[in-house]
Parts: sequence; structure tokens; C-alpha cells
Amino acid sequence: MIERPDLYIDGQWVSPASTEVISVDEAATGEIIGTVPAGAPADAERAIVAARRSFDTWAQVPIAERADVVTAIAAGLRERESELARIMTQEVGTPIATSARVQVGLAASVFETIAEAARELPAEERIGNSMVIRVPAGVVGAITPWNYPLYQLAAKVGPALAAGCTVVVKPSSVAPLATFVLADIVDGLGLPDGAFNLVSGRGALVGDMLSSHPQVDMVSLTGSTGAGVQVARSAAGTVKKVALELGGKSAFLLAEGADMDAAMAAAVRGCFVNNGQTCSATTRLIVPQSLLAEVEERVAAAVNAMRVGDPLDESTDLGPVASEGQFRTVTKYIEMGMSEGTLIAGGPGPVEGIDRGYFVKPTVFSRLDPGATVVQEEIFGPVLSIVSYDEGIEQGIAIANDSEFGLSGAVFAEDIPTAVSIARRLRTGQVAVNGGRFNAKAPFGGFKASGVGRELGHHGLMEYFEMVSLQFPSADDLGAFGQTV
Repeated sequence: MIERPDLYIDGQWVSPASTEVISVDEAATGEIIGTVPAGAPADAERAIVAARRSFDTWAQVPIAERADVVTAIAAGLRERESELARIMTQEVGTPIATSARVQVGLAASVFETIAEAARELPAEERIGNSMVIRVPAGVVGAITPWNYPLYQLAAKVGPALAAGCTVVVKPSSVAPLATFVLADIVDGLGLPDGAFNLVSGRGALVGDMLSSHPQVDMVSLTGSTGAGVQVARSAAGTVKKVALELGGKSAFLLAEGADMDAAMAAAVRGCFVNNGQTCSATTRLIVPQSLLAEVEERVAAAVNAMRVGDPLDESTDLGPVASEGQFRTVTKYIEMGMSEGTLIAGGPGPVEGIDRGYFVKPTVFSRLDPGATVVQEEIFGPVLSIVSYDEGIEQGIAIANDSEFGLSGAVFAEDIPTAVSIARRLRTGQVAVNGGRFNAKAPFGGFKASGVGRELGHHGLMEYFEMVSLQFPSADDLGAFGQTV
């Protein structure tokens, strides 16, 4: 049992206002592995007040020193990689090999690249007789999800602290334990009291308070589109900045002439990473009708060969989904898909040899109508939908863009120029070109119902600043002012 009885507020671990706790389940067994406080509005109020009080102090720390703090957080995560990887494998179900590399490694990399971007950021911009400077946005409410607890935290806390903002973090109730370890790391770095605060709790209480509180200047959420709509509505009352990274139903568009070995490996990897619990997963595979039979054969073989089991076993390819609620949701969609398309792998029912935990068979449906429910709605589990087109790549592009979401995507064509020409026409925030891999320095975010704003790299860092124009009598008067940070 990992029992975390306190919240981190105003530079110290403090008792919460309530004795109520949130139990954390192990995805592979369904057994309780830890507890965290169920923070109350009074706790969120204390944290917000502390962050507001600390803001002027932290904002005045030179940006190079703030970047050093962000780098130190990354180092702290790497030092505790094994511990953190195991925690998130238990909480989320991520296979342990992926957990170490992605859940921890990517989070540390994001902190590092944000610090690098902060150090490289020009101190000001000069436009005619104006000097444009950047100032921290203020107090930030950071609401993080359960599927990538540390990575998504890094994408918010890293740029916020580097920019000079103070932060109140509200982690997901499903997977909060790793966030408490990060707070332990921050506690040892000597930040001003109140610069970083952690309040676990129910989204309907703590999350809503962060998004509506007049002393919070910006709220950043990663979560479902429904949660994003609610946060945006709450934030509108106090006209605060909002950054939303929301749902996805991303397309993997296969063109004639593509390298099928490489394309099918990328398609399966892009859908089933983290057991399908990835907002940017390419869960719609759109293929030419002429290649459909070959695609079905290749995908079915790859998926049926996946080793499903204990996520703490290094040989496991696919672990459980994170919670009983998610298990029910994914199972419902699989049952729905049985009447909408042709099942070519997986399907409903228990995983053979496993009698506990939240395990779902990796499942593939094919010969689906583009408007089918399993094609259009975000399932957030190990389910791939295959749709074919027979009227050329124009039809394939139209099917790819026929979605309320626009977070990610992939194109595989016979060569890079062809793939790029297709990728430019997709209405989505990032596109993997012929197997291109994720880049933590490039902007990440979406169109349409997939959100507002961008995370990662210098683009993500800029979200946490406000711009101020200093107007001088003439451009010559600007010469007296050197670069300042």
C-alpha cells in the first residue's frame, strides 16, 4: 500500500480539510494499492491563495534560474525511474518496458526540453518604436489525466514554472500516485513557498474550483472533450486563459505504393501503444480497397500475436485498461462493433487465462462504414477500426477529415514528398509521415473538438506568457535598453 495522507500546499505537506480518501486500484488485479486525500474546496482555496502570494516572488526569479529548477525536476524523475515506472504500470496498466521509456522517460525529456526552450527564448522583441516583453500569465490551475500522469504533468508544470507562473496541480483520481512523487522532488528544490501546490480530489470539486476561481489566471486541462467543455464554461465567468488538450480519433491513412511491412508495423504500434489509452492514438486505419484483404491479414496476424498479460512482466505487449469504468466503456464499444463491422481479431469476452483485473482483448473491426459508431467515437482502449476507400486518395483524405476531432494522424505513402502532400491536407494538429516518430520539442495540440492551444517546446512555453508592448517616443529611444530577462 502507498498511503499519501497529506496535500502539498504553500511549500509543505499539510493535512487536508477532510478525512475522506480516494482509493487507487491496480489495473491488473482490481485490488487497492494506495490512497490519496479527497481534497475539498477549502484545500483548493488554500493552495490558490498560496500560489497567488508566491507569484510575485517566483516571477522575479531570472528565467535561467527557473530553467535550472525545471531541469532539476527532470533529474529527480530519472533518479526515481524504476519506482515511478512501477507505480504507473500498476495504476494505468502500461507494460513496464513502455512505462520506463514513455511514462517516465518522456516526462523527464519534456521538462528538459522546456528548460532548453526557456534558456533560448529572446528576452524581448522590438517592433518600430515598441518593445514587446513577455510576462508570466499568473497562477495556473493544471488538471491532468490518468493515461500519462507524469508526461501530461510535465507538459503543464514545466512551462508554467519556467515562464514564472505559480501552479496548483489537480491529478486524476484514477492515477494520482506518481504526482505525489514529483511533489516530493519539488519539495527538495527550494522553490518559494506556494510556487508549486498539489491538491488531489474529485474533478467536480477541485477541478471546477480551479477553472472558476477569480485568483487563477489560467487553467490547463488534458482530458475528454466533455471535461474540456465544462472547464471552458467555468473559466469563461472570470475570462481566464484556457489551454485544452482533449480527445482524439486519429486517422492512419495508407496510400497506394506504400511499404506495407513498415506501414502495418506503424499502424499497429500507433493504435495499441499504452493499451490504446492514448488520445493521439491512430485508431482509424483508412486503406485503399485494393489493399484491404492484405491489410486485414497483416493486422490480424500482428494483433493476434500480441502477448496480453501482467504489465509488470517485461515480455508483455498489452496490459489492462486503467479502471473498471474504462473496462465497461471499452467492452460496450466492442459489443457495438460486432454489429457494425467484421471482426478480424479479438472481440468481446474475457482474455484467456486471466480471471481478474481490467483486461480487454486487442480488437480489430474491418469493413466499416465511415459513420459507424466505433469509427467516429473515441473508445480509449485497444480497438482498431479499418475503413476502405475505392475512389482514390481524395476520398481517403475526406474520410480522414470526417471527424469531430483533429488531434493527430499518420500518412504512409510510396515516398516522403507524396506523404507530405497528403499530410498537408489533413485537419489535425500533428501527422506522422511515413513512420515519423513523436518529437517532444514540436507543438502538440489539436483542431476542432480536440482542443485549444499547444503544448511542448517553445510553442508550449509561450502559452504561459502574456505579451506587453512598451511604447517609446521613437525607435531611437529603444537603443538605451539592452536585452533583459
